[in-house]
Amino acid sequence: MKIAVVGATGMAGSRIVAEAVSRGHHVTAVFRRTPPAFPHPDVEVVRGDVTDTGHMSAVFGGVDAVVGATRPAPGAEKTVAATVTALLDAAAGTRVLIVGGAGPLRSPSGGLVIDDPAFVPPAWRTIASASTCQLQACEAHAGDWVYLSPPAMLEPGVRTGVYRRGTTTILTKEDGSSGISAEDLAVAVVDELENPSGGRHFTVGY
Repeated sequence: MKIAVVGATGMAGSRIVAEAVSRGHHVTAVFRRTPPAFPHPDVEVVRGDVTDTGHMSAVFGGVDAVVGATRPAPGAEKTVAATVTALLDAAAGTRVLIVGGAGPLRSPSGGLVIDDPAFVPPAWRTIASASTCQLQACEAHAGDWVYLSPPAMLEPGVRTGVYRRGTTTILTKEDGSSGISAEDLAVAVVDELENPSGGRHFTVGY
């Protein structure tokens, strides 16, 4: 496949690039600032701003799928709805997987994760709220998209290749924790690109 990854320098995006290339896919890695050099021959490095719809439409020309793995800078959380809408506009006619947030998932105790302090402490509420707005913007768009909500904790770690897949309720372990490594999140992303489930919103976790 030919896959474009927007936000390829981030924690999730960089690992999605690595996972896709390891499976033999060609990746167009999109960076907002001056892009780094990638030594791998199957990685094409492109500079682009997702809000520049015309340029991004050209970047996405000929790709089979687009992954949106951007994250707003602190203080810019209110931009996420406009950003994801611009991305979906630019990718018109192409399948898009958005790596979002856990906020819009259902909590096992009822209600949404964003309102459950067991998963979203006050310090995280702003970014969790942004992910809820991000999903709503996707739902308002007619494009071919799927939204992946990670669990409560997403951190660099080890690639095990093993994870659980859920729908719209957060996944937890027996001790109540909810997490996955960024490496295994990347596995789930590429799995979905290779074998689309047909669902619009799903989550993963251990």
